[in-house]
Amino acid sequence: MGLDGARSHDERTTATPRTPMPHPRPPARVPFDLAAWASAPRPEADPGVFRQEHRQLDPDRAEAAKVPTWPLLLRAGLNAVVGWLAYVYGVEVAKYGTTLIGVLPTRSAFVAVSVVLTLNVLVAGIVIKVFGRMGRWPEVWRRYALPLLSRTVTEEVPAAEEEQSEAARWRDPWAVLRQGGAAVAAGRLDAEAVGDVDYVRIRRAWESAQADPAFLPAFVEQVSQRGAAAFAHPSEARELPGRAERHDLLLGQVRLGTAQDVPKNPLTHRSAGFALDPVVLGTSLLAVGPAGTGKTARLARPVAEALCLQALAGTACAVVIGAADADLGLDAWYDVVIAPGDPASRYGLDLYGAAQDPDEAAARLAEALLPDELTARAETARTALQQMVGPFHAAFGRYPGVRELRALLAGEPDSLEALVKGLRAAERLGSFERDLEHREHQRGRADDPGALLADRLALLDRPAFEGAFATDGTGRPPFAMRVLDHPLRVRVKLPERSHPEAARMLSRLVVGQFVQAAGSRGDRSLFAGLVVDDASAALDAGIVRGLQRLRGANAGVVLLLRTLVDLPEALRAPLFGAVGCRAAFPGIAPWDGKLFSEAWGTHLVRETAVTLAPDTSGGIVRRAGRLGRKALSGTTAQTESVTTREVERLRWSPSDLAHALPAGHAVVSLTAVSGEQVPPLLVDLRG
Repeated sequence: MGLDGARSHDERTTATPRTPMPHPRPPARVPFDLAAWASAPRPEADPGVFRQEHRQLDPDRAEAAKVPTWPLLLRAGLNAVVGWLAYVYGVEVAKYGTTLIGVLPTRSAFVAVSVVLTLNVLVAGIVIKVFGRMGRWPEVWRRYALPLLSRTVTEEVPAAEEEQSEAARWRDPWAVLRQGGAAVAAGRLDAEAVGDVDYVRIRRAWESAQADPAFLPAFVEQVSQRGAAAFAHPSEARELPGRAERHDLLLGQVRLGTAQDVPKNPLTHRSAGFALDPVVLGTSLLAVGPAGTGKTARLARPVAEALCLQALAGTACAVVIGAADADLGLDAWYDVVIAPGDPASRYGLDLYGAAQDPDEAAARLAEALLPDELTARAETARTALQQMVGPFHAAFGRYPGVRELRALLAGEPDSLEALVKGLRAAERLGSFERDLEHREHQRGRADDPGALLADRLALLDRPAFEGAFATDGTGRPPFAMRVLDHPLRVRVKLPERSHPEAARMLSRLVVGQFVQAAGSRGDRSLFAGLVVDDASAALDAGIVRGLQRLRGANAGVVLLLRTLVDLPEALRAPLFGAVGCRAAFPGIAPWDGKLFSEAWGTHLVRETAVTLAPDTSGGIVRRAGRLGRKALSGTTAQTESVTTREVERLRWSPSDLAHALPAGHAVVSLTAVSGEQVPPLLVDLRG
């Protein structure tokens, strides 16, 4: 967030609404060990792996671990018995051979003993190498003996030695400040309880100060005065109440579950923690699954929590959209809560997204107003709206409100007369006279798009929405999406129960404004994240095209759908191509699973085929024996042939996705912003 992070929200930008009062920091459930957390190992790993305390898996050991316990132990035991017999016999043979060549019968006892010991060691080494490899003794040692020995040794370590071991692992989290000349600031931080949000935020401010040595005194002064609260978020919040997930803010990761140890999963991910971060969210994520399968509770809410924490740390901004009753976190998580239809809501919504260009603002609004079945008329509707919004902005210096725009589109004489007077007063009538004449010619025709748009705007011109979309300063402070270069946390509560069609329009409008604003930001240092709990009404062709541009804009979208059937068929394949991460939840329809299956493609698998055929080999005696066996048992003797080959198979078939996924699980594929891909993983999202 830099050195200006301690300034108030209104000082940073006049377009940003005033933030709520500071939220009290909840008492920690367990003491936070900053030193241990900051110094925890975070080895390099593939995307999707929770790297904190992650242990790399040896592929050879993983392959060996596929052998079941009892066959492994039985094979090891048999090789041990045979190896012991081979050792005894080998030593005797070696002694007899040395006796024949006259080495052992010597007057020197030392030479005789040395020869015997050498023979024993040599034979033992050969036996251990040969039979140990066949019996997989090293795997038995690693899998069973070593953990037992480690547990026994750990129990016998004295308490004093444990304390010394912990002290040896301790690291100074503020060593970089001391080495950089900010020892006073480091000393102040040592004396305070510092959380992970504070640590990441202060470290980010320190990196900003290092970019210009002139900022170093200001950094030291800020930390010396405020301690762990230095460079705090404009809301002064330093923690989220009700925080539930496991986060690693140093890497921006949130742990969602565990990748299962199954053959379909890559070796690098089996039994590893599964996590999402801006590196993969930057390619956007599409999750499909019926209601009740955990999309909101196990995906949307944790990601929203992660983005809000990262906003408090000064590394991200978050916009979360969902129904008013959707569990997407407490209102205290957010700086701005927009709830159209709720009289208690403190903020409104700017229908134009504070766009500087009236034509651009009108185009986005027109696309949001039209339902899916009327998108064929989008071009004429866009033109009609531009012919009203542009002149109004030129005449009055602001955009029209819902009621004003509805009256203009419907052709009310009083509204049109006031618009003409305003244009004359602003000396702009000549610039827009042709637009007004064109609208006048279309008015009253059966295909007039103005009448259609006026009818759609009537859904927002309701008493319940009074003051929610005001543009003249008389309503609630409107939130504008252009403030995505600040670490804001925004929650949009849609009135899906009371005004479902209006909620659909607002969802499409907010998502479109986010995609447009995030892609056109000048400052892209913050990750801009959007979470849409139900995106069935929020997507159109323009938004799908815009998703692809977010990859290079340090922004990403998480879209949740109950089924792909809710989308127009023409949007389904482009949507799959626009997002880099895809998640299928249990119970999806086979036709939904088909798209996932095609997107994930095929891979080579080793397939074994067993063929049985009647046994016709041998002479008269064997044939007579087989006839007697058939007469006594009723079965025919058969020969068995085994064929192994590599064939291409679907990674996940539509049937598997529709019927074989366990509850609480999901199949997730990932793509990083750098282009690195992770094949679909079966993930347990239950903890």
